[in-house]
Amino acid sequence: MTMKKVLTIAGSDSSGGAGIQADLKTFQELGVYGMTALTSIVTMDPEDWHHGVFPQPVEHVEQQLGTILSVGIDAMKTGMLGSVDIIELAARKIDEHRLDRVVIDPVMVCKGEDEVLMPENTDAMRELLLPRATVVTPNLFEAWQLAQTGPIKNVDDMKQAAAKIHDLGAKYVMIKGGSKLAHEKAVDLLYDGKDFRLFESEKFDTTYTHGAGCTFAAAITAELAKGKPAEEAFEIAKDFVSEAIKHGFKLNQFVGPVMHGAYTRFGAGRKS
Repeated sequence: MTMKKVLTIAGSDSSGGAGIQADLKTFQELGVYGMTALTSIVTMDPEDWHHGVFPQPVEHVEQQLGTILSVGIDAMKTGMLGSVDIIELAARKIDEHRLDRVVIDPVMVCKGEDEVLMPENTDAMRELLLPRATVVTPNLFEAWQLAQTGPIKNVDDMKQAAAKIHDLGAKYVMIKGGSKLAHEKAVDLLYDGKDFRLFESEKFDTTYTHGAGCTFAAAITAELAKGKPAEEAFEIAKDFVSEAIKHGFKLNQFVGPVMHGAYTRFGAGRKS
């Protein structure tokens, strides 16, 4: 049996719900083989769940990528990159290996935190990664940081930001609105440079959404690796993350992760 191979360049979430851990769980559920280049280790203080971020040396990240890219990959995604040096490294490897199914998830903050981890990374992502992206998947906060607009409050604001981000070079811009907008549905917006398309799903009354953004981007990556057309990959990813949120669960008093296996157990991906 031959499996499609995918790479994630991202951080480790010690609580298991997001980052590398979410990516690998998603890849497994969608039937692709995941490989990881670890950029940082994220820990949580048991007393208040405040995040600690411990970047890995860029030379260690490069050695990990050397291992993975020697095997070959069918698609890749990025998550928390941690430094301008690692962003530059990712861009260089995309070019060197002519990678053409590239999902950029422009992680800027940890869940529960409200400050950009390293503001200089945003400029580097805009300059180096977006022009190389098949799709970029910012949430509302990340979208307005990349687009350099104000906070996004409605679908029209999403469209304005998507157009500005597309101008930076990404083929597709998928802004994750989710449940954050004053909208009757959980809504994400896709822009391909010509048309806007809304992806809507049921809005669930839950706070157990830890890892939803990573999971969505990882699902897109998996489906692109399998050769799915972009819009079909987005549709499957939307269904995947919606089921994951629907079946999210409490981890402790601070956080609840999405359930990465929900799509293949209860949803459209359920095996008969």
